Amino acid sequence: MILTPPYKNLVAQAHNGSGKTTCFVLGMLSRVDPNRRIPQAICICPTRELAQQNKSVLMRMSKFTGITCASAISPALKDYMPISKMAPVTDQVVIGTSGTLIKWITNKKLATRDIKILVFDEADHMLAEENFMSDSTRIMRDIQSSAGDCQLLLFSATFNEKVKDFITKVIKEGNQIFVKKEDLTLDKVKQYKVRVPDEIAKIEVIRDKIFEFGQKVGQVIIFVRTKISTKNLHNALTKEDYVCSSIQGSLDHAEREKVIQEFKDGYTKVLISTDLLARGFDQSQVNLVINYDMPIKYNSRDEPDYEVYLHRIGRAGRFGQKGAVFNLLCGETDDILMTKIENYFQHKVQEVPSWESEENFETVLKDAGLLE
Repeated sequence: MILTPPYKNLVAQAHNGSGKTTCFVLGMLSRVDPNRRIPQAICICPTRELAQQNKSVLMRMSKFTGITCASAISPALKDYMPISKMAPVTDQVVIGTSGTLIKWITNKKLATRDIKILVFDEADHMLAEENFMSDSTRIMRDIQSSAGDCQLLLFSATFNEKVKDFITKVIKEGNQIFVKKEDLTLDKVKQYKVRVPDEIAKIEVIRDKIFEFGQKVGQVIIFVRTKISTKNLHNALTKEDYVCSSIQGSLDHAEREKVIQEFKDGYTKVLISTDLLARGFDQSQVNLVINYDMPIKYNSRDEPDYEVYLHRIGRAGRFGQKGAVFNLLCGETDDILMTKIENYFQHKVQEVPSWESEENFETVLKDAGLLE
């Protein structure tokens, strides 16, 4: 469908951890001529972290081909160089964020006349958010006008109806693969809900129950809603002598890269994050995800962000491995959010009977296949 002529456009939805990155990287590599030192394939990502991860995958898969790849991401402050002084891009593949790609194209540093394949990773996010959509469609039109017959590949684990309608209008011809929303939840990842009386109880559950047994099973990602929550939870856990790291959007690029690399290398077992890492972050050792705060839609109080929830839980149990997700519910609003998520995905989430019972947590972790 991707690797052989005729090269049709493709909109593809698949479960988290099912190999989407490998699929579109193979597609890009198959269309590139390594003997030509000019950009021939572009991949657009919503975050610099995902762009760097995708480049890493591509470089491993293209190791003996002679194909090179440029990272179109905003540089760390120490590496900053005015675009006017930047050399033209001669790498065959360019992977980056939409904002930086626009700057390179506008300043004539990135030629698009020979682009054969354009990939949108986490395409629903790229085409749902207003700023991303504006940049993404501008890049798409620029390439289509200068390169002509360019193959479009759009990949994500989630596509809401609004994005599906937009895609249908923009991509007239091609193949579409969608998954029913009730089939999207991961069978290998067990989901649990834990009702707690207050915020302090959330920390007690993490510290005394989940961590107590979680130390035996692998790495943990804790998702929070805001930068302030990231800082507060990090401080609360480090005060108890737990080694953990945290990441959120206001950290400078160098610090963000350092935190991610330390987690990937296994120096830290616990990572606290906003939704910066909810999408596409691959770390096979992660088998526990904790939703400290439930994901909600922007400017809403009790409407869940269903796509973000699915992406969050998809950080555990990557590539068919077993995993567990704990949703910490504190108050009526969290109960409403959880009920709406259950109804949307038509999947009943099992409740841990008592937040104070070590035996209950040991039982559910055994049920998830993470403890013997």
